[in-house]
Order: sequence, then C-alpha cells, then structure tokens
Amino acid sequence: MSAVENFLSYLKADRGYSLQTVSTYRESLVAFEIFFRSIDSQLTWERVDVDIVRRWMAARAERGRTPRTICKELSALRSFYKYLLRMQLIDHNPLRLVNNPKMAVPLPTFLKQSEIDALFDDVVFPDNDEGLRDRTILLVFYHTGIRVSELVGLNLEAVRLAMNELKVIGKRNKQRIVPYGEELKNALVSYLPRRQAMTVSDDEALFLNGKGCRISKAQVRQIVKKYLALVTTQKKKSPHVLRHTFATAMLNNGADLEAIREILGHESIDTTEVYTHTTFADLKKEYERAHPRA
Repeated sequence: MSAVENFLSYLKADRGYSLQTVSTYRESLVAFEIFFRSIDSQLTWERVDVDIVRRWMAARAERGRTPRTICKELSALRSFYKYLLRMQLIDHNPLRLVNNPKMAVPLPTFLKQSEIDALFDDVVFPDNDEGLRDRTILLVFYHTGIRVSELVGLNLEAVRLAMNELKVIGKRNKQRIVPYGEELKNALVSYLPRRQAMTVSDDEALFLNGKGCRISKAQVRQIVKKYLALVTTQKKKSPHVLRHTFATAMLNNGADLEAIREILGHESIDTTEVYTHTTFADLKKEYERAHPRA
C-alpha cells in the first residue's frame, strides 16, 4: 500500500475523519502528485521542495481555483507531510515555508438607513403578543448589534431598564454590558408586562415561542427574514445583517472603532475594522458618482 493510502486509512481509522473528508484529501494529494510528476517523472514525495509547492499553487490559481480552495488543498498537503515526518519517511517538510494565499475579506451586508426607517416606521406589525415580540427582537438587533445566539440566550434579568443596558453572554461565556436607546427601551417597557402574563414553561427566557419555551435561533432567523423581505430586495436577510447594519450606522455617525469593538464583543480590533472598509467603499462610490472627472 502506498504512503498516500496508508495516510488516508490513518485519517479514517485513527482520526475518525468522515468519508467525504478523506475523499477530498485524496483528490488534493492525487492532483498534487500528478502535477509534480508532470514536471519531472522521477520526482517523489520525499524530493518535493518548496518551489514545487509554490509552482503548484500558481498553477491552481491560473486554472481558476479560489484562494479558499487552494488553502484547503494546502491543508491536505500539510497533514500528509506531517504524517510522513512522524512515520520517519522523510527528513524535511517542504510546506514549512509555504504561506496560504491571501483571501479577500467579504464586505458585510447591511441595510440602508431608508430601509431601517421603513422597517420600524412603516411596516405594520400584528397587534398581538407575537407582533410585539417580533418588533422588539428586531429592535434589539438594531440597537445593540448582538448575535442571534446571544439574543436567544437573553434572560429577563439581563434587561436593565433603568440604565438602558443589556447584560449579554457572548462567545466563551464572556459577559459584556451593551447600552441601548430610548426606542428599544419603550419597546421593552411594552413587551415585558405582556411577556410576564404569558403561560410559560421557561420562566427565565426573555423571548419565547408560541409554546412558551425559549425561542430558537431558527425561529428568530425566520422572523428576521420575514420582516426584512418587506423592506429590502437584497439576498441576505439574516440577524447578522442587522448586526452589520448596527456597526455600520455607528461608524458612519462618528462612533469610535474601539467602542464599537467592545459593544460587538469582538476579540480583536482587526475584526471590527472590516466596517471601515465598508464605509470607505460607500465613500468611494459617492466620490465616483459626484466628482466631475472621477
């Protein structure tokens, strides 16, 4: 059995990789072997050097492979060469000095201010408990920028009406305090008494489904999609779009980037900086539209 087949058997039997993953690794390794043997039929895995790997990456890019795809293929090669080293079948790893190709960071999708105004000023929500809950959920997303998992996890005690604050439990159970505006406060003042009057099976959850249980992420996504479809034609209609909309609106209206990072619960300012690219993209479009010689 070849070293490649031994490696794939190891992934399946010892590492518990799925058949799909093993098949993907096989395709990447076979494609790379075909490539280096096309350069020199006498080449072996042991004699492959860093230049061969880089030439292969360039060839993949020329054939239309995306940086993300090339990164996945490199991951298969790295795993294989680490295996060969561990089995003492080679004495060097040509992937050690190879960097992943840079991947373009997709710009966040967000709603225009006119679409947000239409959502909260023009859309008619049902005049019942469900309609009040749905509008409050949408306002929480837009006023605080929290994640859908964080919204679903909110308990009644997280709401601090007197201080216009939410106590949010984020990733890795990190707690942060998020401020909000009067519009959301007014919605919560209306919603909370109705919430308390419901017959519930979960006496802690802030937002409930029709059965009185804590609302699920899937149910929240359906609510958001339903109402965003009334005000926008863009393809993405998710809670994360409202998170992006919050951050972009804050930045456009003069908020400090570090403050936005803290509110969003980002670990690094680098993550938050994607919104500066978004606003600059809008600025560039406006410049090209308005400047007479742009």
